[in-house]
Amino acid sequence: MEEQTLGIGSRVKHPEFGTGVIIQASMDAYEIVFVDYGWRKITRNFEGLEVIDAMEPDHDMVSYEQVEMMIIKVLKRYSDLQETIEMGEKWIGGKMILEPGRSDLSSKDIPIETFFHKIVMVRDRIRVMEQRINSSKLSDEEKVSLQQYITRIYGSLTTFNVLFKYKTDHFSGDRN
Repeated sequence: MEEQTLGIGSRVKHPEFGTGVIIQASMDAYEIVFVDYGWRKITRNFEGLEVIDAMEPDHDMVSYEQVEMMIIKVLKRYSDLQETIEMGEKWIGGKMILEPGRSDLSSKDIPIETFFHKIVMVRDRIRVMEQRINSSKLSDEEKVSLQQYITRIYGSLTTFNVLFKYKTDHFSGDRN
């Protein structure tokens, strides 16, 4: 197919799938519904696609791909979903053994992966709380006061830095 940008509603003919209508256009492909074959995704540079009736692309419309990217960006920014944090390889498959001080009680074994996951969740939730404090309508003095508490929380968690694979993931008591 020649270098032509087709809009939604354009009618085309495919050598194998027959006639169809473009229902979505992305940077590299068209989504086309064919009469006999249903929905198919065809790359824009496919040579065998013949244009029957071209519709001008509506440049004011937002594509599905753009909406998807915007939603992903918003979710990453405002949710407590965080990037994957890796545990140090030497701890994989390990276990924590909690021994009670009394001999009449039994010990408790916890997989280190489970404990590590809980530590990462705590860290992620503290970060979300930090973001919400910084974007709140609190006075600067109140924000600074709460930020000092968060800094102390991070400092208390530095004991668990030994579990992280990368130093960039470590807790730091002097966090900004």
